[in-house]
Amino acid sequence: MQYEAPETTKAAVGLLAKAKGSAYVLAGGSDLLVRMKGGFVEPDLVVDIKRIKPMREIKKTASGFVIGAAVSCAEMNENKALVKAWPGVVEAAGLIGSKQVQSRCTVAGNLCNASPAADSVPALVAAGAKALIQGPKGKRKLPVEQVAVGPGKNALKKGELIEAIELPARKDRSGDAYLRFIPRTEMDIAVVSAGVNLRLDKKGVITEARVALGAVAPTVVLVAAAAKAVIGTKLDEAALAKLGEAASAACKPIDDKRGTIEFRTKVAAVLAKRAAEIAYKRAGGK
Repeated sequence: MQYEAPETTKAAVGLLAKAKGSAYVLAGGSDLLVRMKGGFVEPDLVVDIKRIKPMREIKKTASGFVIGAAVSCAEMNENKALVKAWPGVVEAAGLIGSKQVQSRCTVAGNLCNASPAADSVPALVAAGAKALIQGPKGKRKLPVEQVAVGPGKNALKKGELIEAIELPARKDRSGDAYLRFIPRTEMDIAVVSAGVNLRLDKKGVITEARVALGAVAPTVVLVAAAAKAVIGTKLDEAALAKLGEAASAACKPIDDKRGTIEFRTKVAAVLAKRAAEIAYKRAGGK
């Protein structure tokens, strides 16, 4: 196995593009190293991106936040501006693994791993986040919900890597939240999860909404019908009921040892409604 630790994105892309055989990017390694030790993957090339300075930074700009692909989830939790603007996103990132894993794992890696149960992804989708991708043919942006194309499969082409995750600026009177159900109290994989992002007008009426569900389909699902159910309301009981119905209707889960189709479908509605209530309060709703 060849190991490389380039200091520029251009160099990293060059290595990936020229690689013969299987090539993997190492950000935190909390997924990749486990898969390597388990014998699930045997890379011919590992490209460590932690020495690329821009990928280790969180930048606040007029248009929002740019989170470098090698920024750990622990570092996200320590950034006060990011926590204030996007509490749901940071909370979701903070649920990945243990405290030790938090100092290594990254949301970019969590996204590229393409697990339907990835904690950070529903919150990022609800936030309207985009992946900034660099490759041999230049740069491109892709909405986060389009990165995973199936369990364990992503949309990156040969030579491409995610250099950062872009979050939009927090709008006035808006808020987000993320919730998940797991069998244990911590350090487990989501059986069902929900991310919600809402914006209100001055009267508390919802004007914008995004609702995303995890672990209920092959990829994280952005549920347009659930958003439509609450727009124009003050999140009253009727709106919450319609939101729950839309969330359940969007589910295409599987039966496994962690949860049944019926259970996941029901819990998706419960979590979506609860996350919406939290987001509504964070946006200033009463």
